Amino acid sequence: MMARDFLELNFMLESGRTIPQFSRFEGPISVTLQGAAPPTAATELSRLVTRLRSEANIPISTGAGATNRISIAFVPRAEMSREVPNAACFVVPNAATWAEYRANRRSAAGDWTKVQRRTAATVFIPAEATPQELRDCLHEETSQALGPLNDLYRLSNSVWNDDNFHTVLTRYDMMQLRAVYAPELRSGMSVPEVQAKLPAVFARINPGGGKVTGLPEDPTPRAFVNALERAIGRGSQGARKAAAMTAIQMSGAQGWQDTRAAFGWFALGRLSVYDDPETAIAAFANAGAIYRATPGAGIQSAHVDMQLAAFALSSGRASDAIALVNRAIPQALTGENAALMATLYLIRAEAYETLGNPAQAQQARLDSAQWARYGFGSDAAVRARAAEVAALARAGARYN
Repeated sequence: MMARDFLELNFMLESGRTIPQFSRFEGPISVTLQGAAPPTAATELSRLVTRLRSEANIPISTGAGATNRISIAFVPRAEMSREVPNAACFVVPNAATWAEYRANRRSAAGDWTKVQRRTAATVFIPAEATPQELRDCLHEETSQALGPLNDLYRLSNSVWNDDNFHTVLTRYDMMQLRAVYAPELRSGMSVPEVQAKLPAVFARINPGGGKVTGLPEDPTPRAFVNALERAIGRGSQGARKAAAMTAIQMSGAQGWQDTRAAFGWFALGRLSVYDDPETAIAAFANAGAIYRATPGAGIQSAHVDMQLAAFALSSGRASDAIALVNRAIPQALTGENAALMATLYLIRAEAYETLGNPAQAQQARLDSAQWARYGFGSDAAVRARAAEVAALARAGARYN
């Protein structure tokens, strides 16, 4: 399965276009921050580079010096949105600056399918990004500058999935990157050439994974991807719900019981929270059941439990809310999701307040505060999230 994933990740773009040749950086790589970077950027980049060196065996370092270069640039969010409306952050080849990217974006120089060997790439991140958003962008986009350019909805334990649940490079991701930089491979190889080398590559770097054998094809139809993109993208609520239902129906027709099926239900749940809570609860329950049965989908389960805990709090079931939060916290902690951790503790605080336990409520608020600034960025954003959760508790008080 690792070999099949490798081919799909490295020989196809997210848009569905095929990449005719394998490409990577050959030799040492420098990664640098451009201009006035946010305060946490240098620390986050250093941590990421340390992991890439030790876990993926990639010859990468911070600071200038190497012929191969990755730049991290920070651009105002509004300016980025005008150019790429649906991307929180992104990476491009052969452009050192924002102006150069805009000039090259429709040329061969800016086309990943034309890259024979990588020598330069730039990651663009919103200048206003919260610390967590900045870290998440660094992990996904720097990893794609180095290797896989595709996202696969079926991957349960990877940042290379457009469901955006995993935001920090996982063990699976590091193993795929280690394979990208295996000495058996080189830039310019074709699909058959790479495919012939992969059994030996994965036998060496993942000896516990067993023999690499031919696996049945498990393609994700482009129509399914398009439906999910419409569901989580822009548009009217009705059109987005219809797209989520299309994805759910396609999953059923394919017989999937994996993250593809679960994410369709999750998207429907999110879209139904305010105007159809019964549908939302049922959709989240379906998503949660699939995620809990899927290896590597702990962080997805935690997001579902947070949604269900919010419903429990707003309907006066404080004890149920606490139980759901308690189940979610270990998974959110493993996934290093500060915003989710802060929200879970806020729900716990309001639930304990409802149950008449002010000491436990205060402790939960203190726990939330430890995560909130990193996850939400500003005091105003922290206060806004706290107010949202408090409003759920007030709604739930009507039932008690």
